[in-house]
Amino acid sequence: MGIEPGHTAPEFLLENANPSVGGKRLSLSDLIDKNGAIIVFTCNHCPYVVASETRIESIAARARDSNLGFVGINSNDPVKYESDSWDNMVKRAERGMSYPYLHDETQEIAKSYGAERTPEFYLLDSNKIVIYRGRMDDSPRDPTHVKSSELSYALDQILSGKEISISRTESIGCSIKWKN
Repeated sequence: MGIEPGHTAPEFLLENANPSVGGKRLSLSDLIDKNGAIIVFTCNHCPYVVASETRIESIAARARDSNLGFVGINSNDPVKYESDSWDNMVKRAERGMSYPYLHDETQEIAKSYGAERTPEFYLLDSNKIVIYRGRMDDSPRDPTHVKSSELSYALDQILSGKEISISRTESIGCSIKWKN
């Protein structure tokens, strides 16, 4: 089932493939900043993620500038997709990723959050309450076709002290590659 807006986000403590940002292991409590945090379930191979990398980096920078933590979590089975192995996560992070990149090796965190796709975003307030869950925008594969940017709208609203008008959308992307 997972969590939805209004639910408290489950705690985690995961290994970080990008230890220059956030250290070797990172927990949800470490991540939460003054205004909350953004968690994105992501991976290395999904064409939706690859096409969104520049925009994801922009959101990560905006989060940092707005006192929000930001982290990527890879929960894919590296046996099914070798490109999502720990070594390949480290290589991706070394190419200039500006945020922690956590490995959910057991897939326990993805299951507890109810994550279904990559990329899938969870915006949390400072009390770890989910206030938005879903997609970044309506065109993750082609930024020239974006008509709505629900995650950015939600960020605008939380940072201006307003109620979030759209708290749930369906993410668009590749399914998480589950272990058998």
